[in-house]
Amino acid sequence: RTKSNVAKELPDKTEIVQIIELNEEQANLYETIRLTMNDEIKKAMQKSQSKHKANNKILIGNALLRLRQVCCHPALLKLDSLMEYHDSAKLNWLTTVLPNMIEEGNRILLFSSFTSMLDIIEEHLKQMKIQSIKLTGKTPSNKRGELVEKFQTGNVPVFLISLKAGGSGLNLTTADTVIHFDPWWNPAAESQASDRAHR
Repeated sequence: RTKSNVAKELPDKTEIVQIIELNEEQANLYETIRLTMNDEIKKAMQKSQSKHKANNKILIGNALLRLRQVCCHPALLKLDSLMEYHDSAKLNWLTTVLPNMIEEGNRILLFSSFTSMLDIIEEHLKQMKIQSIKLTGKTPSNKRGELVEKFQTGNVPVFLISLKAGGSGLNLTTADTVIHFDPWWNPAAESQASDRAHR
């Protein structure tokens, strides 16, 4: 059974894909990491034998992870040389649109697969005097209900949620806007997370 067959009273979801262009410095960093990881993978594959194929898969997965992190915020790489890097095109977009959304009365769920990205967003929201609450895998189970209640009663306009922690088991029906800050490997997981509000 599909949700559309079971819950026919639900309104259609409106999905907007927002393409964010990396700024010049971020794009240069992305290209540097891409070329470096590309060289590492080529060398590893040239040396590898069948028994090392699993290691190659790990190396490729790590390369893709690093590139995803750069697109979110260079600080996620946790490299000493990048710790003072405060600029992120995605974060700039978010901090530009959120105040208008909140002013218009929107109630927002913001998902990310990186808890460290949620920490950065949370800090920026504090500086902007925007109230938010956060749910991650580290949130004690007895606190989850308290956070949900706080959001559902309208006390806080923004709920920051890690995709793994909030993909299921939450009913956040007062939300009218869901933002996926970074795309996940599994589109079904994103859809399931969005359904925290659309149910």
